[in-house]
Amino acid sequence: MVGSCQHIRTDLTDCVLKTDCYLKQGNSAQECITSHMAELPVECQHLYKSFVECRRGMLDMRKRFRGNAPPAASSSNAPGGTSQVDPTSANQAGKP
Repeated sequence: MVGSCQHIRTDLTDCVLKTDCYLKQGNSAQECITSHMAELPVECQHLYKSFVECRRGMLDMRKRFRGNAPPAASSSNAPGGTSQVDPTSANQAGKP
């Protein structure tokens, strides 16, 4: 597995292994995620969603080119986009 999603996978595994689904009901971690998602704590559900989005981002060529960063880390300008230029300073740049 690529290292960019490994930390989320580890956190998800740790979260699921602490749940009642795994500890008390005796289900495997995979069964808890696939069949008992509604019973898992919200934290585990969010980690699962983050993991799926991370894996999906590895397949999306646009995200592979731009990097598999979370959406909150991106700025208002798209990568490779132009920045805003003040038209008054641009017009006066060539004048002495």
